[in-house]
Amino acid sequence: MNEPMFLKPIFQEKIWGGSRLKTEYNYPIPSDHTGECWAISAHPHGPATVENGEFKGQTLDEVWANHREVFGNAEGDVFPLLTKILDAKQDLSVQVHPDDAYAKEHEGELGKTECWYVLAADEGAEMIYGHHAKTREELAELIENGQWDKLLRRVPVKPGDFLYVPSGTIHAIGKGIMVLETQQSSDTTYRVYDFDRVDKTTGKKRELHIQQSIDVTNVPHVDPKLDIKDQKVGDADVRTFVETDFFSVYRWYLEGGEATFTRKAAPYTLVSVLKGQGQIIVNDKSYEIKKGVHFILPYDVKEWTIKGNLEIIASEPGSKA
Repeated sequence: MNEPMFLKPIFQEKIWGGSRLKTEYNYPIPSDHTGECWAISAHPHGPATVENGEFKGQTLDEVWANHREVFGNAEGDVFPLLTKILDAKQDLSVQVHPDDAYAKEHEGELGKTECWYVLAADEGAEMIYGHHAKTREELAELIENGQWDKLLRRVPVKPGDFLYVPSGTIHAIGKGIMVLETQQSSDTTYRVYDFDRVDKTTGKKRELHIQQSIDVTNVPHVDPKLDIKDQKVGDADVRTFVETDFFSVYRWYLEGGEATFTRKAAPYTLVSVLKGQGQIIVNDKSYEIKKGVHFILPYDVKEWTIKGNLEIIASEPGSKA
């Protein structure tokens, strides 16, 4: 496939979701409690659909299963990455995700290391990011006694911030925040605390996963060190947020002009347009791109040029993907 693969997202309603995916991105959301846009997804809980080219109408997981050459014959049973936009009208549950080994043994899927690029944040918005327990015994005691203010670590955030969330990190996106999330393709979440909320559909509190959370949480919490790098590519400002065994994540920012990129080691690239509009040119063919569009640059696309006024988050699979 020698062209961008544009994708139609899937939307997930959540108890904490809102309507900003419609007001900000003009997406056709199912309700005013829509929490997640699964923009580039081959996960069985919400696979995106190809909108153009020879695979039009197929889901991304079908293309991965039947046409691995599109992805440079990458190995692995499942497409390894998942790109989402999350709208937290209310606080998400306090949660933690397992690593690959624990998830494979107990859930039969990948673990979940993820990261967030903050798109919007109300004044005073905070994330829960990490905890203050020094030992696993202290962690268990604080959880069991509900001493959340003593346990949980809160950090203020603003648009443009980036947080890397390795598996085993206790976390929660706070109300009034929207993020672009790049993660391993996993839907396994262990809830530590859910603010005693009742699901209006079931009339019950949502399930917690206390023992699994204690099992998988990193103790003590240590903030990962980010080696953020900035460079110029043509007229674009390119920021490398993180390069890990799971994924690498970049921001491409262009205020007019153009920038030409050349594929390096990664066999394909995931692209999400966050702001603006412009064009991407592949093999002398121009494709219009604008805010809210998501696509994959497959293996056969070795070089591409972007033009216009654009803010883009791009990601690539790492060596463990």
